[in-house]
Amino acid sequence: MMADYAFWPAITFMAGCSLYLRAPIKSDRMAMQWGFDGKPTWSAPKAIGVWGTAVLALFARLLIWVAMTYFSQSVHGAEFGLLMASIVFAVSHLIVLVAAVRANPTI
Repeated sequence: MMADYAFWPAITFMAGCSLYLRAPIKSDRMAMQWGFDGKPTWSAPKAIGVWGTAVLALFARLLIWVAMTYFSQSVHGAEFGLLMASIVFAVSHLIVLVAAVRANPTI
């Protein structure tokens, strides 16, 4: 798929961000979602917060591959969907990590 030319760089970007930003995050837990009031609605352990989005993106790619391989007649727009998912995963991962670094009072 042509969208893999965006997906694999997005995975590399997420892994690089995780490796670079995990050290400044001193807390054992990090916020994963925020409400309209700007306050965290739930948090996750640091390891899940740092690597969870990349794992979720890989799982989504596997799911798309399975659907295209075994149910190809039912799959429509997989190329565009993977492209958009790659962008959304990468940007949201960066936002969560930067928010976790900023929430750290020592930095």
